[in-house]
Amino acid sequence: MAIDLMWAFENEPPPLDFIWPGFLAGTVGALVAPGATGKSYWALEAAMCIACSVAGGDVLKLNPSKTGRVIYLAGEDPEVVLLRRSHAIGKHLGHSARVSIAENLVLESIMGKGLNIMDQRHMQWMLGFCNGARIIVIDTLSRVHHLDENSNGDMAQLVSRLEQIAYLTGASVLYLHHVNKNSAREGQTGQQQAARGASALIDNARWCGFVERMTEDKAELLSDRTFDRRPIGNDRRKYFLRFGSSKINYGEDLDDRWYERQAEGVLIPVELVPAKQENAKKGRATNVYTG
Repeated sequence: MAIDLMWAFENEPPPLDFIWPGFLAGTVGALVAPGATGKSYWALEAAMCIACSVAGGDVLKLNPSKTGRVIYLAGEDPEVVLLRRSHAIGKHLGHSARVSIAENLVLESIMGKGLNIMDQRHMQWMLGFCNGARIIVIDTLSRVHHLDENSNGDMAQLVSRLEQIAYLTGASVLYLHHVNKNSAREGQTGQQQAARGASALIDNARWCGFVERMTEDKAELLSDRTFDRRPIGNDRRKYFLRFGSSKINYGEDLDDRWYERQAEGVLIPVELVPAKQENAKKGRATNVYTG
């Protein structure tokens, strides 16, 4: 249906509905990271946050404005792994939050099931299974299609299919994806062009986030100890991950934030401060990190 331009000229438009800041409801978004970084944990915790209609379920502190039914399709991990992750996250949730999440989150392993959303029969199953969801998480994108990942034409078709799913189910679609080897090697995993494969994958998505490990430089410049601001250091940096947005088409960005990896891989927000660096030449302490 065409837009009534006279109505648009003369009336205030409805407010934008965001899954979390920057990720508009009803659109397709991507979460990009190297393998074994923590993106699946981040995505599962985010899914629980959206599924929880009571206080105490927002482990990541995303502060969503709305909650609802969530579908999480895990293509890389078997059921036993998903059970372990859910149990680990549950240790950080109260009873009422657990009950709410269990009612609203459908977590299913599709590993080995050959789901191909470009196949019309599989597409119809997807539409029926996900109808009415607030968000659908696909972990990872490569597990639900057989197209050429390096072809812009193929990847434009793939994102278009995800947009169809969003339109016909009313859900947002978040797909997880890996970075390319050059970005991982050069420490540029937070850049928009870091995603593996054709550029259409990110060009055609409306939001792109990233999760990346703490670098050696950041480990010397940041501290999680407010009392003495001792640098995190190279031996502990593996426990800290940065989340941020590399592409936003609508609304305001979330500030980059840090998470500390807890037991079993659960990510918990952490406040980091500039580390105190001893300046040997001047004989005094200085703060060398400014942001």
